[in-house]
Amino acid sequence: MHTIQAEVFREMANFLRSLMPMRQVVRNGKNDSSVIHDARVAVSEGNTASQRRLIVGRGPVGDIAVGRAAVVVANPLDDSVSILTNETQALIDTVALDGEPVAVAVTDDRAYVATASVGRDAVSAIDLESRRIVATYTLSSGVTALAVSPDGKRVYAGRSEGDRVDLTVIDTTAERIGTIAVGSAPAANIDAVRVDPSGKRLYVAVTDDIGSQLVVVDAETTRVKRVIPVGSPIRDIAYAGDAVYALTSDRAVGGAVAAIDLATGAVTDTLTLGGAPTQLAVSPDEARAYVVDYDRVAVVCTLTLEVIESLPADARPSCVATNGSRLFVADYSGAVDVHAVESTIEKVYSQFLTTDPIALSVPRDRQPVAV
Repeated sequence: MHTIQAEVFREMANFLRSLMPMRQVVRNGKNDSSVIHDARVAVSEGNTASQRRLIVGRGPVGDIAVGRAAVVVANPLDDSVSILTNETQALIDTVALDGEPVAVAVTDDRAYVATASVGRDAVSAIDLESRRIVATYTLSSGVTALAVSPDGKRVYAGRSEGDRVDLTVIDTTAERIGTIAVGSAPAANIDAVRVDPSGKRLYVAVTDDIGSQLVVVDAETTRVKRVIPVGSPIRDIAYAGDAVYALTSDRAVGGAVAAIDLATGAVTDTLTLGGAPTQLAVSPDEARAYVVDYDRVAVVCTLTLEVIESLPADARPSCVATNGSRLFVADYSGAVDVHAVESTIEKVYSQFLTTDPIALSVPRDRQPVAV
């Protein structure tokens, strides 16, 4: 999708969210500060079509990431990553690693893979054109989450050591390594890390023995700016403009998706999914969230926070990634299902214009302002 068009869709999504009426939720006889949306425009049908199934054949897929030119698949049992072309989804190479790949992040021209072995923990950089390891950064402890800045100049590796959690910052240009202290608590662990499109804010999901929090870090000053309580253990997070979506899971309710408003720093809405979800990804136009569950991938409309589609799986899904036009669903059998995705924003917007009284009241023809 073109950058300008994607930006228009993001603004449209934010505008539609702001116009949705909200009602107070009453729980246990008290007014709850969170709200749920009345769906003014409901997307009742899915737009995800199965396209093809690719057999990687190197054991269960542990992680998957998609960039402009390539899709990178982590093979934990094979100590390798497989590289697929983004356009044709053909398997073009498999790169051997010095350890088990636990997380992968992709830029336009490189893949960064966190590995764990008896000898060391590290992050390796793979040139996607030559398909060779061009740099390896040794770390003092294991990586639990990995992210890369939009310009590819910094890689962030979440780590936990004792009760302390931090981010290792790898400056890929200067070849330097630094550390950002995130916090400390009994049994604390970093579940996910995301970088906003400007590269200036980091969103870190931390779970400890009491609950979970979304920690907002200023990437330039390396200081914690805000800590937002979430509650149940976090499995994954996704950034979407004015909000972060947190996937949580516990024994009481199973899986849930919490919408966190970044302006107010509060959870404003929650979708209960049940099951045992493990991962989620948000489409580039921020219209959908894809949630990996035990035997399916649930497709969630981010405007209404409703499940609009459920994608069955031939094998138990392990992880997902999307580039907007395609959804890649990897599984524990060592395969990747490719689904064609049609954007829903245009459909939602057209339905909004024909049904919403506020939109209908806005004059369509305006005269140019004379200067």
